[in-house]
Amino acid sequence: MKYRVTVLTPTLVGDGGKLSPIDYMVWRDQVNVLDQPRIFKLLSKGPRLDGYLSQLQRATKLDFASWGGFAQNYADRRIPFEDVSCTPQWERAPLDSLSIPTFAATASGPFLPGSALKGALRTGFVFANAADRSTSEKMRVVSVADSGHGSRETFKVYMLRVAKLVAKSPSQYALGWKSDAPGFAEMASPGTTFEGTWGENAFLNGEEVRTTLRWNEPVTRERLFESANLYAEKQLQLHAQYAAWTALDGLAAAVAEIQKKLATARNEGRCLLAIGWGGGFTSKSAAIGLPDEEYRKVLGAFPFYERAIKTGMPFPKTRRIVFLKNKPATLPGWVELGVELGVELGVDQAS
Repeated sequence: MKYRVTVLTPTLVGDGGKLSPIDYMVWRDQVNVLDQPRIFKLLSKGPRLDGYLSQLQRATKLDFASWGGFAQNYADRRIPFEDVSCTPQWERAPLDSLSIPTFAATASGPFLPGSALKGALRTGFVFANAADRSTSEKMRVVSVADSGHGSRETFKVYMLRVAKLVAKSPSQYALGWKSDAPGFAEMASPGTTFEGTWGENAFLNGEEVRTTLRWNEPVTRERLFESANLYAEKQLQLHAQYAAWTALDGLAAAVAEIQKKLATARNEGRCLLAIGWGGGFTSKSAAIGLPDEEYRKVLGAFPFYERAIKTGMPFPKTRRIVFLKNKPATLPGWVELGVELGVELGVDQAS
C-alpha cells in the first residue's frame, strides 16, 4: 500500500542540519548555498584563500562586497525566500538568528522520514485511548517507510517568530513577541506531496494473537486515523483560542481553514497531523486532552514545567508563527495523510 502526504502549511522535518551564515549568501531574494569544496579548489590557485579562511574562522556572515561573486557562480543550490520582504528582515537580523534549519535530504533530494508520521500517529492514538496502557505496543501493527526522494522546487526559506501571551488582567491577554529578531527555516511549501510505503501487519490483528496480547479490539487504519483526527481537532481548538487571545486575525483564518480540511479529511478516510519542527508542546503531548485542572496538576509536578504552571498563564503561552508576505499568518507543520489500497511503492527504509 502507498501513503500520500500533502503539505497544508509550511513544514520542516529535518535531520538536525543547519546552514550557518558562512554556508550561504543571500543574493536576489534567495539563499545561495555555497559549494565550499569548489570554492576552496578555486581559491587555492591564488592569494585570496587566506582571506576567505579567515572569514570562515570568525564564523560571521561572509562579506558580500568581497565574496558576493560566489553566490552568483558557486552555489550548490538556491532556495528562494517566501517573499521579497524576507531579505531586509534577514539583513537586519542578528547573527544568532541566521542559522537556517534544513529539510531532511540525501544526495538524491529531500524526503519525509517515516518516523515523523508514525510518531504523530502514535501521539494521536495515545490521546484518543488514554485509558489503554498498551497503545505504543499496538503501533507495531503499522509500518511507515521513509518517502521517496522529491524535487526541491517547492521548498522555500520562510520567516518565523515566536508569539507569546502577555497578561492584561485575569483571563485577558494580549500579543507579545518572544524576540524582536525573526528566525528562518527551509520548509516544504503548501501543496508539496510525499509518497511512501504503508504496511499493516494483519497477523497481530488476528483473534488468537489479540487474545494472547490482551487487545480488546483490532488496531485498524480507520481507528488510527480517527484517533489522529480527534487529536488534531483538540489542537486546533487550542490554536483558535490562542488566535482569539492575541487578535492574530491571519492565524485565526488559517486555523479555520485547517479545521475545514479536517472535516473533509474525516469524510474521505484521511487524517490531519501536525509534524516536524515548530509545532511545540501541543503537537507533541497527549496530555492536552486532560481537563484543565488535571492538566496543570500533572505538568506542575515536573520541574521543567513547574515555573510556567505557577504563573497561572495558559500553557503553553507561546506559538511559533509562520509569516507570509511579512505578516503573521499560519502554523508550521500541518499535513494531510491518506493511504491508497493495493498500491506498492519502493522506498528507502521502514520505520
